[in-house]
Amino acid sequence: MLPSVSAAEEYVRPPPRPPVVIVEHDKPASHPQQLHISTVGASSMRISWVTEDRSAQSVVDYGISPGKYTASETGYHTTYQFLSYKSGAIHHVTIGPLEPSTTYYYRCGKAGDEFSLRTPPATLPIEFIIIGDVGQTGWTASTLSHIGAAGYDILLLPGDLSYADTRQELWDLWGRLVQPLASSRPWMVTAGNHERETLREPKLRRFVAYNSRWRMPHEESGSRSNLYYSFDAAAGAVHVVMLGSYTEFEEGSEQHAWLERDLAAVDRRRTPWLVVLMHVPWYSTNRSHQGEGESMRRAMERLLYKAHVDVVFAAHIHAYERFTRIFDNEADSQGPMYITIGDGGNSNAHKFIGDHKSAHLSMFREASFGHGLLRIVNETSAVWTWHSNDDEYTTIRDEVWLKSLASAESALPTNAGRHTEEL
Repeated sequence: MLPSVSAAEEYVRPPPRPPVVIVEHDKPASHPQQLHISTVGASSMRISWVTEDRSAQSVVDYGISPGKYTASETGYHTTYQFLSYKSGAIHHVTIGPLEPSTTYYYRCGKAGDEFSLRTPPATLPIEFIIIGDVGQTGWTASTLSHIGAAGYDILLLPGDLSYADTRQELWDLWGRLVQPLASSRPWMVTAGNHERETLREPKLRRFVAYNSRWRMPHEESGSRSNLYYSFDAAAGAVHVVMLGSYTEFEEGSEQHAWLERDLAAVDRRRTPWLVVLMHVPWYSTNRSHQGEGESMRRAMERLLYKAHVDVVFAAHIHAYERFTRIFDNEADSQGPMYITIGDGGNSNAHKFIGDHKSAHLSMFREASFGHGLLRIVNETSAVWTWHSNDDEYTTIRDEVWLKSLASAESALPTNAGRHTEEL
């Protein structure tokens, strides 16, 4: 087992850069903005966008050639109010069926620009970009730039998107910031604490902006809440579960019962890879938010272990940390690997606890901004790389190969030059 990083080796990133300055939307009120897409079912995509004109059409025209639209779908729009803020029309349209690994060109609302998206592959390999706690700083812009240069299929974001924190205009700014990436590949997200937007106002609903703007396929996965859901990728070779850290999760709760049903329905002979994401980590040696995930861990960890979940990603801590395979605070070759990836760009948590009870389980940690790439190569093997955000460059600082728990017992860790392991 590789030793965890000592206090003397900890990397300290400079203070966060100022907020990104976004050019205000200067197009006509009917012009679509803040586009993002998400997967729905086996072969469909949901396209979401905002218009200042609340009477704009909720329609998407699309095809496989630029400017030539051979299909059209109509959806709906919603609005919300938060204190004095009134949202524009938030449109959601599902298009499909779509062919895998295919580029589609589309136009929203019969107005504005043409966009293109590429559908995920129907077979392995498949690549997932994973980032958390994104925000709107200069480091965010660097991270997004690095992601834009990567050839990924789906982006997974386990919470803390815009850091609007009741300032609803920041949702609009953030939507425009991520649009170049989110309009071209599916972005699958779950909520963090900064999506709650709570005030001491009994009439204000939690997660109202998040639920209105970022609609995920919860109904398709049998969930009654947009805060937790699941979906399949690569024709069911990968099952991804997105959990809600800020909704009831105790035994007897709706989320707990849903998770038990969802995991029980996964046939590991057909689905060799099982990936779980949530906002608050269950294992962390960072001083920031220490112990906040313990009650959820006690309630749900056994369900994940019983289902042989391969890897669990969390955010919340603004640093990177990777643990070995664990169950109930002990190394276990049949438990999930736990990775904290809350270093998308919003501030920095650089204080780790050297003598933490889980320090011997921590394989690598660094308080740097960055992103991760999970490449599932085939039914038995996957590789995880963490890319440190080093100004205009990106550097692979951590790498580990995983074997599917559905196929074989994990190999013992081996060191191979750069911080590389096999689990």
